[in-house]
Amino acid sequence: MKDYRFAVEEAVTWIENRLTSVPTTGLILGTGLGSLAESIEIQEVIPYKEIPNFPSSTVESHAGRLLLGTVAGISVLILQGRFHLYEGYSARDVTFPIRVFGRLGVKTLFLSNAAGGLNPAYRRGDLMLISDHINLQGANPLEGQNEDSWGPRFPDMSAPYDPDLLELARSIALSESITLHEGVYVAVPGPNLETRAEYRMLRTLGADAVGMSSVPEVIVARHMSIRLMAISVITDECDPDNLNPVSLQEIIAAADSAGPALRRLFELCMIQTHSS
Repeated sequence: MKDYRFAVEEAVTWIENRLTSVPTTGLILGTGLGSLAESIEIQEVIPYKEIPNFPSSTVESHAGRLLLGTVAGISVLILQGRFHLYEGYSARDVTFPIRVFGRLGVKTLFLSNAAGGLNPAYRRGDLMLISDHINLQGANPLEGQNEDSWGPRFPDMSAPYDPDLLELARSIALSESITLHEGVYVAVPGPNLETRAEYRMLRTLGADAVGMSSVPEVIVARHMSIRLMAISVITDECDPDNLNPVSLQEIIAAADSAGPALRRLFELCMIQTHSS
């Protein structure tokens, strides 16, 4: 744990030397959602490979860059691409950037991801506000020795997604005429998509959308008392009785189609959160 903590602090110090203000807000952009960064006034673009101890993104739809910038004058840190267990990383590796965000002063985190729609009411290109999650990834980033200065040994997860942020998202979506579902996200290891039988099982468990990320990040964010909100873009419809093969290109296209609405929602949430 000492080596891990040292690695985090080394990355924090390196990034701090490039900051002009303390970032209070973080944003994570998932598969096909890198274009959301277009609404950010970028001050500096840093490839992950330049940051000490940072993992490298191996997924083609993830740019693998840390963006330093502002939204309406709010200092933000943006991960343009994340890391996944299926890339061969450990849960601690996957959440390394969240530890860095927390140590840099981030208090509020906005996450996005691409997900398959399990709820039969969802359609490709829809947005789902994550109200809760199920972790089926078989890994937890808090395993091993706890760093008490970062958070408690047994963090509470009764409300991992901040209730006030959820209400804010609902309110903004209504005022902006943005269709926003709300449901449970289930995280699986990947990288393969699921079988018909697996989709049936996940629906039976109570999941509305399925993906391969986000939950480890949420766990670490809550461990560090970072409040957060997460939204899934439904990129394919996982109806086991009418299942069609889907390609990465189709997933990215669906994410692109939802980009403007998601960008508007995140931007207004950041502004109102900062002003409250």
